[in-house]
Amino acid sequence: MFDKKPKSLTDVLGKTNRIVEGTIIKGDIISQADFRLDGALIGNFSSNGKLVIGPAGSVNGEIICQNADIEGKFEGKLKIEDTLNIKESAIIIGDVTVGKLSVEPGAVFSATCIMKPNATQGTANDNE
Repeated sequence: MFDKKPKSLTDVLGKTNRIVEGTIIKGDIISQADFRLDGALIGNFSSNGKLVIGPAGSVNGEIICQNADIEGKFEGKLKIEDTLNIKESAIIIGDVTVGKLSVEPGAVFSATCIMKPNATQGTANDNE
């Protein structure tokens, strides 16, 4: 009757991490929750959630996540499982692999881009 688990702080306070403008991180970030980056990351980022790079934010490295909205600057390798939204103020340079892509007019998109469906890739090329 009283077997209720206590909620973790992320459940109580929300599940979005935030790095504020003016903060510089050198290294890798691994997060299970959504993330907003308004500072700078020199390194790699990995998450099962959504990444938002704000207008003042920048990343130089590799990003792997489910969804992303980019308003700032990104340089490196980007792998988004579902949807990448590139806002008009964004600058993207590098290699991009996405499920779906949305680019607003005015954005700088100087990247090689591969779009892959979300469904598991199977045996289309297998010979039986």
